[in-house]
Amino acid sequence: MRLDKYLKTARILKRRSVSKELADNERVYVNGRVAKPATDVKIGDIVKVIFGYRELTVRVLALPKQVNKNDAALMFEVVEEKLIKKDSLVDREC
Repeated sequence: MRLDKYLKTARILKRRSVSKELADNERVYVNGRVAKPATDVKIGDIVKVIFGYRELTVRVLALPKQVNKNDAALMFEVVEEKLIKKDSLVDREC
């Protein structure tokens, strides 16, 4: 499944266009590598998303084509969630 579709289907991000924009801005990683929106996501992959001052790392558990709102949380397991300091975010962009 495409990365941008996975992030939307799992309800990690609300819209596919937002996940595409984050990936285009190199704020999404799959298995430690910068990922493009079309990157293929597989079960067991580690996906890290940086949005705002928050960094969310999840492990992919399932890849259904469609899922209802209540079952979306079963598609991934949160590995790490942390806040990013404003100054460290600026250092990354330089």
